[in-house]
Amino acid sequence: MDRLVSIIVPCYNSEAFIGDTINSVLAQTYTNWEMIIIDDCSSDNSLQIIEIYTRKDCRIRCLKTDSPSGSPAYPRNIGIKNARGRYIAFLDSDDIWLPTKLEEQLPILEEEHVAITFSNYEKISENGVRTNRLILAPNKVNYHRLLLGNVIGCLTAIYDVKKCGKQYFTHNGHEDYIMWLAILKQGYWAYNTNTVNALYRVRKSSVSSNKLIALVWQWHIYIHIEKTGCLRAVYYFANYALRAFIKLLK
Repeated sequence: MDRLVSIIVPCYNSEAFIGDTINSVLAQTYTNWEMIIIDDCSSDNSLQIIEIYTRKDCRIRCLKTDSPSGSPAYPRNIGIKNARGRYIAFLDSDDIWLPTKLEEQLPILEEEHVAITFSNYEKISENGVRTNRLILAPNKVNYHRLLLGNVIGCLTAIYDVKKCGKQYFTHNGHEDYIMWLAILKQGYWAYNTNTVNALYRVRKSSVSSNKLIALVWQWHIYIHIEKTGCLRAVYYFANYALRAFIKLLK
């Protein structure tokens, strides 16, 4: 199990997309994985579609929440708790991995000082059209560099449980960013493959599409979670806002 990858997939009313998401994992050239899909009380046919795949491939497991959580953090944490792999990866139920994602990223985690690996990704439309809207990230980041803004796309990230322990999401906005900071604060680095390994579906209904809310979340992280102090928070926040604006144009 030392090389097993646990892929955590929260799902809520994704009947139009979940099949493509699962198929993108089945198409991986690296095959030592388990896919844990956590249905958050979907009211559509998502659960029925997932169960078809669980009957076809024993590497796919389906768990369910007791009631709709309204956030991906709670179902993701259920998945993390039940994960058996050394490596934990994340994929939302409307996004897609490209076939060599795991094969390209896992060797990077063999570096002793690297606890997270990630990649660049491409934005696609809600109906899956690719338009070459690439989101490119730095080659590597540590804790202090990441305070300038999140450059690690959650759908591309993998972290090493053996190095940093199991990490869980808090119930705050930008919960993935908070997790990356917690891991890198232990002294580790996050390395980019410098390749495009995933497709991020842009949906109008996405919570993260509200930019004003995202700004409030970011300020909260600096002041109340990382406790940077006001002066440093202003510096980091200005960098974050500028980068967010540039990213919005892509």
